[in-house]
Parts: sequence; C-alpha cells; structure tokens
Amino acid sequence: METYSLLREFADSWMLLVLFAFFVGVVVWVFRPGATKSYENPSNIPFRHEDKPARANGARHEEA
Repeated sequence: METYSLLREFADSWMLLVLFAFFVGVVVWVFRPGATKSYENPSNIPFRHEDKPARANGARHEEA
C-alpha cells in the first residue's frame, strides 16, 4: 500500500474520531462549572472603550 493511501485511510477513520473527541473535550472544558470567572474578563474586551474609541497605535496618554 502506498503512503498516500495509507495516510488517507488513517485520516478518514481514526483521525476524524480523534479530532471529534478533541472538539467535544474543548466544548466541555469551556462550559464546565466554574469557568465563568475565567472567561468573564476576556468576554468584556469589545466593551472596554464604550464611551470613547481606543487610542491609535496603542499610544499611551502621558500626564504631566
């Protein structure tokens, strides 16, 4: 059996199962009890500069 056929057969069978299990594991990890505290800060990133736009190019405001 040539290499391409062997790898294609592996990818169509076992690798699909492995990647599906990985996906389910990630979903379970994100929605586990107690994860809300971990993801509360990153979930608010789009709303941090709600009152005014963020400064261009990451420039900091220096006060004298």
